[in-house]
Amino acid sequence: MTGPANPGGRRPPVGTASGGRNPTTPVASARYPATPASGGRRPILAANWKMHLLRAEAVAHCRALRRGLGSSSVRVVVFPSFPLLPAVAAELAESDVAVGAQDLHPEDKGAHTGDVSGAQVADAGCSWVLCGHSERRRDHGESDELVARKVAAAVRSKLCPLVCVGETREERAAGRTLEVLARQLAAVAPVLPERFVLAYEPVWAIGTGEVATAATAQEAHRFLRGRLGELLGAERAETLPILYGGSVTPDNAAGLFAESDVDGFLVGGASLDPEKFLGIITVCV
Repeated sequence: MTGPANPGGRRPPVGTASGGRNPTTPVASARYPATPASGGRRPILAANWKMHLLRAEAVAHCRALRRGLGSSSVRVVVFPSFPLLPAVAAELAESDVAVGAQDLHPEDKGAHTGDVSGAQVADAGCSWVLCGHSERRRDHGESDELVARKVAAAVRSKLCPLVCVGETREERAAGRTLEVLARQLAAVAPVLPERFVLAYEPVWAIGTGEVATAATAQEAHRFLRGRLGELLGAERAETLPILYGGSVTPDNAAGLFAESDVDGFLVGGASLDPEKFLGIITVCV
């Protein structure tokens, strides 16, 4: 699979040669994305299947993904629902595609009916986990404090947390976007591990077909990277991937990825179609 070396005139991140991603960026392990000292950031494509697909559909999806992915340099992670994890992990074993869980409980074990621990999802084949997805915040009332506890639980289970932040439509209309992002990031900062990934997902763009403009996404990503620099140090902040999530499709991915601080995507609906998801991956190669 091939793709443009520098889609949309993308500016190279700090430490790279002109004309795109750093060609010397090392290949990451199955568990974690690369964080090279040069400042190059390996693109990451995450597929959040949410509450979709049955076992046979998930297996067929994984097989199509493996066939289409080839030797792509893009890091790919699939987040199925809990019942699908063993089957998906088995299908993607010995591949470059990692598997993540969509959630975990902040405690390692206990009387928590219906919940799943970090150790359990790791045992099912996961190396990643989503923390603080907006649908968890909305549907289950997850607070910033609870999200931070879940990030800490992921660290204890040696899972790479994909931490989600983003504002609602009402918060954006009130001019509070950066305030909300700063608050959500500050809550998890004390427990962030050495290796993690951040995702900016404007709630108003998730599943609505409405997508942030490239400039809007870049503004939020640049702010988040600057705030990460204040919290963790500028050099480290330049190596940390920040993904965009919110109605991403093969048609709008190139314009978004052209922005210097957009390092990949957390894809929802389009990830349910292997061809569409592979189309988005191609943009980021």
